Amino acid sequence: MSPHSDRTRLIAAATRRGQGRRGVNPPIERASTMLSDTAGVMRDETGGPSYGLSGTSAARDLRRALADLEGAKDAFLVPSGLAAVTVPLLALLRPGDEVITTDAVYGPTRRFLSRYQAARGVTTRFLPADADASAIVAALGDQTRLVLMESPSSLTFEMVDVVAVARACRTRGILTVVDNTWAAGLAYRPLAHDVDVSVQAVTKYVGGHSDVLMGSIAANDPACLRAIGDTIEDLGWHVSPDDAWLALRGLRTLPLRYAEQARSGLIVAEWLQTRPEVSRVLYPPLPGSTGHDLWRRDFTGAASLMGLVMKGGDKPAGEAFLNALTLFGLGYSWGGFESLITHETHQMAYRDHPPVLEGELIRIHVGLEDPADLIVDLERGLAAFNAALTVP
Repeated sequence: MSPHSDRTRLIAAATRRGQGRRGVNPPIERASTMLSDTAGVMRDETGGPSYGLSGTSAARDLRRALADLEGAKDAFLVPSGLAAVTVPLLALLRPGDEVITTDAVYGPTRRFLSRYQAARGVTTRFLPADADASAIVAALGDQTRLVLMESPSSLTFEMVDVVAVARACRTRGILTVVDNTWAAGLAYRPLAHDVDVSVQAVTKYVGGHSDVLMGSIAANDPACLRAIGDTIEDLGWHVSPDDAWLALRGLRTLPLRYAEQARSGLIVAEWLQTRPEVSRVLYPPLPGSTGHDLWRRDFTGAASLMGLVMKGGDKPAGEAFLNALTLFGLGYSWGGFESLITHETHQMAYRDHPPVLEGELIRIHVGLEDPADLIVDLERGLAAFNAALTVP
């Protein structure tokens, strides 16, 4: 990897293009068909892609930049964050194999494992969301082929000792895949810690503007890269040149946005921790939070996505909280410039080992708005939550 800082490398990537004048950003080449000068070079891709599926300039630049960011030999692009998770599972698993993950895995990933993969002979064991490294390693069996990890996990934000699990898996010949979306490939690099595949939803922090759907898959092992590349080729998946260009634009400002949103997120989290309506703030960067020590050991930054466990409440109270807000958008995403909030209590019903919660579960994403303004908005929501609790 380059010795330069992340911010410098992401910006400097625009200048590594040889001699002569050129735009700072690559051109957007909307092309399915590529014309060759002669018949003899039609299959020669050394001069560029022979067909649009191979990716044009923006996609190639984005792949190189993401691989550099993740410390990978190569990175692939797919049409969504979910596809970034499912492609390695398709590429690396066969009937009879077993996957181990936790109960807190991203919901659509769980659906893919429980529905699509199960119908094709791949089984999954969902361990409790708070399973530590020793419990995960103890669960490894003769049929275990792959361990899938998220750290922090979805919705309840448990931390996993990825280093310990990945090292144990490597000694047993078991593959590891980490969903690295929360760290955006910036605050944590799984591939540097014996993980085989790092995936992320480019939709979130890399894109940064809530206008792109995309995922990335990064790896170092040639066999993994070959299997993943073949699977993408066989599925015929492709990202548009316009989307690749937008994601590359977002990547240039990722370090600045990520750091600023983390700063605001911690301010909001610390304030929420003082509120009498809130039982727990689920945010590993918050001192004293569950998983804080692991976060501090392994991460160099933080996302601004967190959970709130309220003191009591019910569905109407949770909805009243959300409906009273004016700055927070009600939307199922995160990582963009805007603050978002969702009511997530119902998601716990899908888990094999539902957590014990003191009240309603709320998820908050802190955007680039002034945190003082966001706190005023949250005060309005908490007042509505309280009012709903008093309704007979």
